[in-house]
Amino acid sequence: MNAATWRGLAAAVALLAPGALFAQSTLDAVRAKGFVQCGVNTGLAGFSQPDSKGVWRGLDVDLCRAVAAAVFGDASKVRFTPLTAQQRFTALQSGEVDVLARNTTWTITRDTSLGLNFVGVNFYDGQGFMVHRKLNVKSAKQLNGATICVQPGTTTELNLADYFRANRMTFKPVVIEKLEEVLNAYFAGRCDVFTTDVSGLVSVRGSRAPNPADHVILPEVISKEPLGPAVRHGDDRWFDVVKWTLFAMIEAEEMGLTSKNIDQALASKDPAVQRFVGATGDIGKMLGLDNRWAFNIVKQVGNYGESFEANLAPLGFERGLNQLWNKGGLLYAPPIR
Repeated sequence: MNAATWRGLAAAVALLAPGALFAQSTLDAVRAKGFVQCGVNTGLAGFSQPDSKGVWRGLDVDLCRAVAAAVFGDASKVRFTPLTAQQRFTALQSGEVDVLARNTTWTITRDTSLGLNFVGVNFYDGQGFMVHRKLNVKSAKQLNGATICVQPGTTTELNLADYFRANRMTFKPVVIEKLEEVLNAYFAGRCDVFTTDVSGLVSVRGSRAPNPADHVILPEVISKEPLGPAVRHGDDRWFDVVKWTLFAMIEAEEMGLTSKNIDQALASKDPAVQRFVGATGDIGKMLGLDNRWAFNIVKQVGNYGESFEANLAPLGFERGLNQLWNKGGLLYAPPIR
């Protein structure tokens, strides 16, 4: 095959798969600009929210910082783009952000037709309902005819309609895009109920309610909401980097490696620990990273448990399903070997 034929074939492939070729450059593009651009919530305590000094903090924020630590050896080389539920997927698809870590539910529709790849689950959740205590409601089955605040463009909106239809009840939706505005409507009494993931209910009750005791989270959990980071389809190398960053945080907790003791782990005789910290093997190189990629994640950001304790425990979250598999939870990372 001559050079002209090769060029023609290459051009044909480019026309057939422009998205794949674009996505293949993600890791190189991130390195070239010097930071990871991460899409996060506009402000959800415990997951992604700026503190009083403007510093972003949360479980999703830590995942973004961990990716920066893996890629650059520096967790500070990350910038955050706050996104509403309706903005988030377009921002990732268009390349505005490199990673979407925005308490987003992994569904088959999003995983296929939206051109996304979910790298895993960093919080197992489910949808619930919060009501004003003065209404004296004890169960979601008592909500027939209720006025319910909900955000558009979410699985929450779809699950809400399914639940009420299945239980032969009716409701009056108050649909508002921005979280701040929908919370203002609920707290002002414009709606009887606010519905979202239970994590979101716990977060806003603990951080936004004028008096948290005035609001009750009902016992029913009406859906499965596996929340996790996502990247664009078509770039397996970047997919691997973000996926194994999440797994490294989970694996570190299982191995007992923390930001406090990871330096001592460099001298460990345990073969699994040696591989993890990069003392032996070339696992980092397999990912296109430095062999100390996982060491840098734990040293600078911490393991999954440390992130949970720093961001979610102060708001009253319990580990529950988000405990390690060997402690009764669902968190399980494939072996790093």
